[in-house]
Amino acid sequence: MSPAGRVDPYPTYERLRAHGPVVRTGPVFYVVTGYAEADAILRDARFGVMDDGLRDQFMPGWRESPAVLSISRSMLRTNPPDHSRMRRLAAGAFTPRRIAAMRDVVEAQADELVDRLLAGGRDGAPVDFMAEFAYPLPVGVICALLGVPAADRPLFRRWATDLTGVLEPEITADELAVADRGAGELRAYFTELVAARRRAPADDLTTALVQAHDSDGDRLSGDELLANLIVLLVAGFETTTNLLGNGLVALLDHPDAAATLREHPEFAPGYVDELLRYDSPVQLTSRMSTEPSRHGGVDLPPESWVIVMLGAANRDPRRYPEPARFDPWRPQIHPLSFGAGPHYCLGAALARLEAQVAFPLLLRRLPGVALAGAPERRVRLTLRGYATLPIVVGREAAPVTVPGRPPGAPGRTP
Repeated sequence: MSPAGRVDPYPTYERLRAHGPVVRTGPVFYVVTGYAEADAILRDARFGVMDDGLRDQFMPGWRESPAVLSISRSMLRTNPPDHSRMRRLAAGAFTPRRIAAMRDVVEAQADELVDRLLAGGRDGAPVDFMAEFAYPLPVGVICALLGVPAADRPLFRRWATDLTGVLEPEITADELAVADRGAGELRAYFTELVAARRRAPADDLTTALVQAHDSDGDRLSGDELLANLIVLLVAGFETTTNLLGNGLVALLDHPDAAATLREHPEFAPGYVDELLRYDSPVQLTSRMSTEPSRHGGVDLPPESWVIVMLGAANRDPRRYPEPARFDPWRPQIHPLSFGAGPHYCLGAALARLEAQVAFPLLLRRLPGVALAGAPERRVRLTLRGYATLPIVVGREAAPVTVPGRPPGAPGRTP
């Protein structure tokens, strides 16, 4: 939980792992570092997210916090049947067919952002990859789904950064005040957007959720409407922004792998899965047990609070040999970065699509891209990413198409 531990948690994960895949760290607290155990707990119906009763026990006064209240009324922090009911209402925007149909939009936005990187980085000037590409690409995509006007999109980065502090395992009173401020701004914004969609419906997810609320309040309450719009927005870009930043640094640290992806963009799906495994944009989630269970040789009584360390599970050597090595040619890469089970990330396919488009495009058009200084990590554990990532872009490459498998490449297509 220290600043140094949040910036680089991986050594701590290995010290925890030495005690076993499930470790008791307090009277009711357990930490999971094993891949198989994490996957099993996330799928186990005897575990759920913290509900109102448990929040009353562990977080007295939580109803006075706009940030905690917003998150708690969304599908992110509710259990069945409420979770299932809310998730079904939003799921139509994330079907495989609709995600596949968005590829052209994502490619066009990514190309435009590379143009901006080239313009800003002319004559070797450093540009901040996070501000100029990693944030605007996913926020533009999720805002288009929600029907948020393009002019409003720059507002959300600070509000979301403030709000997501409430997702950390520990939060100070000052940090909670900052999160409450972000939640207040987001609630005010979406209150206005909901009113606008009532006056003038559009073909977007906000309109669909407003109509679900207005036609039958039992399907979606007013608090749930605002909470889910906020979570869909924030989750829709925060994790992808971190994936893009973490992934670019990993590729720059592994130039041979980057060169292969530059020439063979069809390998992007395997690369993205390995990037998710190697440095997960989401490092942890938590569950509460409702019944006795046993995982990793450890008995977990009811009301155990289990911290599932996704970043540690993704580097479990029992699942991935040499886990600290970046290797997009690994067989059977199935990272837990988007979770598993009922709470598996609704937008996982969209995040993957954006990264699968972005990385080959960046490497192809910017073959000379390099770090322009030391990146600055955000001092967060749950959502792992960079605050700033200065790069130089070099000259734009001429278009080149190289068909077929690269000489000497391993047999598996990543």
